[in-house]
Amino acid sequence: MPGPKYTSVPEADAPFDLPRLSSVSGSAGEPPLGHEEERRRLDEDGDGSSDSDSDIVYRDNLDVEPFSDEKQARVDNRFQDEPTMEYGEEGFSAESRRLRPRKKSRRVLAALLAIVLSSAMVGVLAGWGYSAPSYSAKSGNKHITLDHIINGTFAAKTTTINWVKEASDGTFSTIDSDHNILLSSVHNTSDTTILVDSSLVLDGQGSQLHWSSWSLSADMQYVLFQVDYVKQWRHSSHANYYLHRLSDHVTFPLNPPQHPPVISKVVWAPLGHALSYVMNNNLYVVPEDQLAGSDPMAIQVTDDGSSVIFNGVPDWVYEEEVYTSDFTLWWSPDADTVAYLRMDEDKVREYKLEYWNPTNDAFSSNQYPTELDMKYPKPGTPNPYVSVHTFSLQSYAQSHIIDEAKRSLSWPEQLDQDDQVITEVSWVGQKSLLVKEVDRASKRGNVILFTDGANEGKIVRKLGKDGEQGDDGWVDQRLEVRAVPGWTTDGYLDIIPNQGYDHIALFSPLDASEPIWLTSGEWEVERVVGLNTTTGQVYFVAANPSIDRHLYSVPLPTSSNFADYTQDMVALTDTSNPGVYDVSMSPGAGYYLLSYKGPEVPYQRLKEVDHGGLDVMINDNQALNTTLSEFMRPVIVHSTISNDGYDLNMMEIRPTGLDTSGRKRYPVLLSVYGGPGSQQVNNVFKRDWVHYLACEKKYIIVVIDPRGTGFKGRNHRNPVRDNLGHYEVLDFIKTAGELSQRSYVDSKRIGIWGWSYGGYITLKTLEAASGAFSLGVAVAPVTDWMLYDSIYTERYMSTPSSNAAGYISSSVNNVTAFGSVDLAWAHGSGDDNVHYGHTAELLDKLTQEHVRGWRFRMFTDSDHSMNKREAYKELYIWMTSYIEEKWGRGGTIRHG
Repeated sequence: MPGPKYTSVPEADAPFDLPRLSSVSGSAGEPPLGHEEERRRLDEDGDGSSDSDSDIVYRDNLDVEPFSDEKQARVDNRFQDEPTMEYGEEGFSAESRRLRPRKKSRRVLAALLAIVLSSAMVGVLAGWGYSAPSYSAKSGNKHITLDHIINGTFAAKTTTINWVKEASDGTFSTIDSDHNILLSSVHNTSDTTILVDSSLVLDGQGSQLHWSSWSLSADMQYVLFQVDYVKQWRHSSHANYYLHRLSDHVTFPLNPPQHPPVISKVVWAPLGHALSYVMNNNLYVVPEDQLAGSDPMAIQVTDDGSSVIFNGVPDWVYEEEVYTSDFTLWWSPDADTVAYLRMDEDKVREYKLEYWNPTNDAFSSNQYPTELDMKYPKPGTPNPYVSVHTFSLQSYAQSHIIDEAKRSLSWPEQLDQDDQVITEVSWVGQKSLLVKEVDRASKRGNVILFTDGANEGKIVRKLGKDGEQGDDGWVDQRLEVRAVPGWTTDGYLDIIPNQGYDHIALFSPLDASEPIWLTSGEWEVERVVGLNTTTGQVYFVAANPSIDRHLYSVPLPTSSNFADYTQDMVALTDTSNPGVYDVSMSPGAGYYLLSYKGPEVPYQRLKEVDHGGLDVMINDNQALNTTLSEFMRPVIVHSTISNDGYDLNMMEIRPTGLDTSGRKRYPVLLSVYGGPGSQQVNNVFKRDWVHYLACEKKYIIVVIDPRGTGFKGRNHRNPVRDNLGHYEVLDFIKTAGELSQRSYVDSKRIGIWGWSYGGYITLKTLEAASGAFSLGVAVAPVTDWMLYDSIYTERYMSTPSSNAAGYISSSVNNVTAFGSVDLAWAHGSGDDNVHYGHTAELLDKLTQEHVRGWRFRMFTDSDHSMNKREAYKELYIWMTSYIEEKWGRGGTIRHG
């Protein structure tokens, strides 16, 4: 249920990507310039907090009256790297939703590296130690405004390294001011090669081609340029494409350009320069010999593509909830075979979106609205039928008959198409393909292996209660399979539960049903970031502890210790201090960009895997440090609270100079998300709306990860199965009750707010709170799970036919409770994710029950991120005004 990005940087089992106040994404409607693969990487601006010397405090639990600010222990945080995760309003999440990187970050990289890396040529860098900057500036007295938050005053500068996997390890690309594409090495930036001279890239009329992204063929003979980019859904788009041959600088179109464009995806083969593309939902393959001239002839693999048949690209629900990408086609490692999904959504019911004004000018309107029909499956209604197919270039070369080169894959005990979701397709060998399927409820499934080009597969692993999960929870959809070719025997890595916690498993040989565990323990692996099959090292980021992200390495088993492998995990970041690290590793896993995300001010280092090798500061964000020292800074307090035997992570964002003596009283606002598998409480540095409320309005902000959220094991996640909106609410009510006992908390001014799933939980909490909360603010909330999309909803709620009572109890029904609280909510009329129908249903219930006193605002044509015609800023101004109207300011003198 992904949605907007909040304050800049996500999901996962998190349904919505929530809004972010200081975005680092590219300009609207056009992707940022850059390497095709790297522009999909996350470019986060963390959001955290700090106060006087160090404003981050850690406490074991909530049962003890907190220390006064003067007594709070100070933590000296020194860190060095950063993990690759998605951070939206819902925070981290197992299923990542990626933001596109900034244009300017990429353009400044060459200059930055030229400065810092040139020292390496005279032997300076090798002597640099592993030390991070230490930040301990005192709080200033400047006031934070909402404009500061929205305009990125407190955004950390980030640099993205565009690794070029086709060249030697450590090679990266940059784009200069003339739009030339340059290649450099981390070891010698003075030796820069012009890969593409932009003045030689011309269209059919002889004019210089203006492109939005590029990608390089595996043999580095051709560059593919994307032009005329038109965004579709969250990840998908259409564009025209040109090929530029580097040997003679000839540029020619992949297919005659069309306006509007109709090509939705182009993928290079992993060897040579063959490629595949999808046009009008049909799959085409271009053998590499067809690029010798300037009029490539493609093999049309499919001919049934239409508005309801998709070949090689996902439909809306698979794009949004399963693959979180714009393609469902995969080349085999030997560049012979393309595996692809065919999706038939003929039986999927339509939803009509209405748009009243397609322009960015509110004073320019249409006489009639525009309607957009989209196929949107809801719980209990038909999903798209999905099948797995392959096409072999070698077979086609022998027969020149398409049907003889295509195969439709099947396997014994295959789930019925009505009850099947294909969650992953991955090549694990030259001719070996792995497919994962689960049922609609994500309670059971299979892992199927196809070898030697066979169209009949073999089930090698079972998923669900009677399989790897071993409990009543859901099967996570992670897309984490990674081939390990030629190491002892062919194998692959996957992240699956190990005694209730997600860990790295090696399956070798390929048909193994039981893994060798590379990691274990009561903590969870977030993702594998690199694999070096020469040294046998696996690099990964783990939530250890749950609110941190650290980089580790672990060796693969060798032939000598395969049977009695002993885990030997090594931390590559400073685990003795709290820290969140993100990692962009070079394709050969020899180098990595290590981005420290918090809790202190973010920084970035470029490092070599070998100890004593390259270790260079890329961004120290000293300017941000200076800026922060001038402004008021909130105090961040981390703790846990226990409820029903579960320890829940909690974070307080306290006003500067909070008086804990009881002489003054402060309102408390819970900032919630709480979606399955998500995480809000972490050590990421942030400055967003709630930090503004803490500093300027003197509200105490409390963030808590209830039951169902991620990175604390399956036992922590599973309680919400088939019962969304119940245990999360109990945890929030318990938190409010504990907070209300503090002498400095105004128990009559405890509120809750959230966006998307957080908006849903806000309403469910107010519905059940019985006086614990006096105020609630919700944005784009789900109000009835029967109205949300099927794949997300049924993963956690099962199907309506098997859990009818659960769907009723999980909906927002007791609207009479809203008559006794201050309630405001907002929704965009053009929301393609959480449809406006959720709000329409809520309004209808309020009318029927004669509930009054609430406040609502619709933002015309805005989608889930509320970004149409100044809506985003206006939304935050509106919410701020509403809360201050009801509460006034915090820190008032207590009377009586």
